[in-house]
Amino acid sequence: MQPKTLTRGVVKLAALALASAPAPALACPVCYGMLEGPLADGTNKAILTLLGITGCVLAGFATFMIYLVRHARAVAEASLESEATREQGAAGHIMEGTA
Repeated sequence: MQPKTLTRGVVKLAALALASAPAPALACPVCYGMLEGPLADGTNKAILTLLGITGCVLAGFATFMIYLVRHARAVAEASLESEATREQGAAGHIMEGTA
């Protein structure tokens, strides 16, 4: 046998051994309904931590979007005010020149 074929055979044999393992050997105690104990407490704390982090990230994203909307609105208003000021100044110059 060649080394490459031997390696493939070993990998296939390992995959077959893992696939044929009894299902209860792969499950954790929480999956079987053990709701008390250090493993269940740790799992619950991990879930709450992940939910808290996700909530903070979403709140930060929402805050940033609100900031962008307010900033864009302020820039648009300033642009309109400066445009109106330019138009009034131009209209005043035109009227003075015709008089």
